[in-house]
Amino acid sequence: MQTLLILATGLVIVVGGILVFRLHAFVALVLAGITVALLTPSQLAIRSMQLEAQVRKISIDPGASLILAAVPIEKWESHIVAVDQQDGLALSSIGRLTEQRPLSDWKGELPADTSRVDHSGSHGSQNAARQCYRFVFDSPPDDAVSFQRNKPEPGKRLVVLSQKAFDTARADGSKPFMNRLTVALGSYCGSLAILIVSASIIGRCLLESGAADRIVRSALNTVGEKNAPAAFVISGFTLSIPVFFDTVFYLMIPLGKALRLRTGGNYLLYVLSIVAGGTMAHSLVPPTPGPLFIAEAFNVSIGSMILGGTLVGLFSASVSMMYAVWVNRHFELALPADAEDLPSAAAANNNGETKKRTSPSLFMSLIPILLPVILITLGGLITQHQTDNTATETQWTLQGVPIPERLATALVTSSEKNLALLLSAILAVAIYVRVKRPTKKVFAQALQNAVSSAGTIILVTAAGGAFGRMMRQTSVAELLQNLPGTSPVMVVVAAFLVTTAVRTAQGSATVAMMTAAGIFGGLVASGAAGVAPLYVALAVGCGSKPIAWMNDSGFWVITRMSGMTEKEGLKYVTPMTALAGLAGLCAVIVGVILFP
Repeated sequence: MQTLLILATGLVIVVGGILVFRLHAFVALVLAGITVALLTPSQLAIRSMQLEAQVRKISIDPGASLILAAVPIEKWESHIVAVDQQDGLALSSIGRLTEQRPLSDWKGELPADTSRVDHSGSHGSQNAARQCYRFVFDSPPDDAVSFQRNKPEPGKRLVVLSQKAFDTARADGSKPFMNRLTVALGSYCGSLAILIVSASIIGRCLLESGAADRIVRSALNTVGEKNAPAAFVISGFTLSIPVFFDTVFYLMIPLGKALRLRTGGNYLLYVLSIVAGGTMAHSLVPPTPGPLFIAEAFNVSIGSMILGGTLVGLFSASVSMMYAVWVNRHFELALPADAEDLPSAAAANNNGETKKRTSPSLFMSLIPILLPVILITLGGLITQHQTDNTATETQWTLQGVPIPERLATALVTSSEKNLALLLSAILAVAIYVRVKRPTKKVFAQALQNAVSSAGTIILVTAAGGAFGRMMRQTSVAELLQNLPGTSPVMVVVAAFLVTTAVRTAQGSATVAMMTAAGIFGGLVASGAAGVAPLYVALAVGCGSKPIAWMNDSGFWVITRMSGMTEKEGLKYVTPMTALAGLAGLCAVIVGVILFP
């Protein structure tokens, strides 16, 4: 009950502060974080941190003096066993793991009162699952008084975790509430600052150099005017990976209007096609702040998030595209009055040819977007193993193919997400300078605008992370885990629904994802939910799509720039984004069932 009250208080402050009192997201998130940290007792905070760090929960016969437990861990010597008193209290260390042997080696060596835990459900490789560990109480078994005092009571569960994690949780959870909040805020700033600034610089340079325009026009030229909607979907999706959705829409909507003048119809289809591609990448594919944050919160690698987000996002965008085609057949959107100021078809073609001559090539335009994806992917495919000749020599391989050590080291180093994005940003700047040759003043202003816009995003993202960590310290993950009927599919659906509820209430997809990450992060990242963290992260991203309406800044950008009325936005855009989110959720559920 205590956890529920604290949780409800935090959500009310975030949603009410942003929606009712129109507070800046940073202010609302910090106020909510402070309140949650203040209301959370230190014992509950310590308990939450300890449970997040657990290797595994185990159950034993309270009368046993020894326990044989299958706990697939490394460096088992440093792990202890703590008793869970529940009732919101911190865990107490009562014993340690003393020996590691295969299960077969223990036969005939254990006393009659030994309790053995079935290892069939343990996580890890088969070799790890076969390794069992003997547990002894801190008090010697032959000391009857001390032994009885330290034995866990019937119904209590034991938790295995490292000694370091146990001590760290006690130290951090005992700190004053403001200290816990500021440490969390600084931690998220440190982990996300370079990534977000780099992504902002990449986006700005793509726009200033004409690379973004080249990507869109190349797609249109490749597929032709007849297939322009598909080109808009692909271009919008690609550009929304490093560039924010609002900016992508600003860039592409004039092309949609020009095509409407040229073809004489399908304006609604062009508008919805731009939204279909851009909005899904915005919530699913890093380095956009939302998916970048949930990847961090759920401990999902950036490479996995990029691959999974791209697959789910393209599927959702395809479903949205089918909806857009259907709507366009039954309804028509009038071209706004400002379309009269657009150039004629011939002038538009001439303008496109001029842009071609002053813009980078398509290959050069795509490099800043593809480079971090390639580096991160290659780094994840490189492995190191010992050679057959000697145990001291190692061999580096890329998908089984031997590669030189220096090359392998360089690829692994550059695949680190911060460095990969930074290298891409440097390349984007170089392309901008080479193509446009801006003056020092123009160049400095472009970078200043990029960094300034990133600064606000970093603050909001870090505040969301700090708020989420304070929420996790209320032991909300344990509360969700103990709900009856919890299954991997139910966890995924619950994450989607929570994100959707917050998004609908306050409008920001990023804040909605941060809030959901704060609730589910500890449960999922620790493995207690029994579902791969990537699936939950993708479900959260999909849940940030419904419901787009008047409290969403993106809703106003779409309606104002396209010439839609509010009623038309609710009629065309809102159902499409909701359908995209639901389609993504269905794809994630299929993944959970077929590839658990």
